[in-house]
Amino acid sequence: MAIVPSDYLSLFEDIKARIRQAQKRAFVSVNSEMIMMYWDIGRMLAGRQKEEGWGSGVLRRLANDLHNELPEMKGFSERNLKLMVQFYREYPEVRQIGQLPVAQIQWAHNILLIQKIKDLSVRLWYMQKTLEQGWSRDFLCLMIKSRAHERQGQLVSNFEALLPAQQSDLIRQSLKDPYIFDFLTLAEPFHEREMESGLIRHLEKFLLELGQGFAFVGRQYHLGVGEEDFYIDLLFYHLKLRCFVVIDLKKGPFKPEYSGKMNFYCNIVDDVLKHPTDNHTIGLILCQDKDRVLAEYALRGINKPIGVSQYELTHSLPEPLKSALPTIEEIETELGTKKR
Repeated sequence: MAIVPSDYLSLFEDIKARIRQAQKRAFVSVNSEMIMMYWDIGRMLAGRQKEEGWGSGVLRRLANDLHNELPEMKGFSERNLKLMVQFYREYPEVRQIGQLPVAQIQWAHNILLIQKIKDLSVRLWYMQKTLEQGWSRDFLCLMIKSRAHERQGQLVSNFEALLPAQQSDLIRQSLKDPYIFDFLTLAEPFHEREMESGLIRHLEKFLLELGQGFAFVGRQYHLGVGEEDFYIDLLFYHLKLRCFVVIDLKKGPFKPEYSGKMNFYCNIVDDVLKHPTDNHTIGLILCQDKDRVLAEYALRGINKPIGVSQYELTHSLPEPLKSALPTIEEIETELGTKKR
């Protein structure tokens, strides 16, 4: 049996990343050409409609003729031809295709965005998130309906005071305020432990709401300090931020003493669980309500990065789709070493 070199895992991960990079570039190239073709067809059809008053009957015949002449080609149904015209009218200048990441995202994503979002700056935000996080069309639809652009990076935190600007901004953009947990069926009065149990029962939906990169580590995670036992409500690891994330669930409004308890938990996790290559642990306090000024004062002087967000149980969201969620083993593989 061949001896595996000590740096084999690193080499394997590098080669795998290079293959995926090449696959992504190939897809982007093909997708970009298709998007430009659809735009150009939309331009031609829009021009004829304007000059000659073409109606739906002509588009129907065109779709049939294209199918008969090019049966191997997909995407030229009457409906899609109409969408090409709509796409062109939304971006009438070809330079817009280059200035915006329109050609980098899939056709179905583009159509969803032009039909659901009229504000171009907001549409651009969703385009960029789709590219950064690999959102499927259905997940993009879910994010639009939950108005994710209004919730990203809005939490109260001390990140800016404790972390380098780039890292602080990355963490803020990875967290939300408020979080929407309306997949829970909790009637008042309920206890924090009931909410915690509900989130774990709906772990997939919970992870979807938290956002890409969160991997579940444990519930009521035990930490021993001297002769004392402590339990973290929920412990996660964030693959992109490369750090543990401690979540403390609180019923009712935020109280200043919550920040001290979270600081304590983050200290222990940094000492006991954090790997030398990890970034410092982040704390996230989730409350039903918060006074921003009170929370800002409570976080001032705390030496661990902590954020305070609200959660809501009342918004109505569609059933989110299933997604591939990382396991603890996948986290360890991603990190390249097991934590001891």
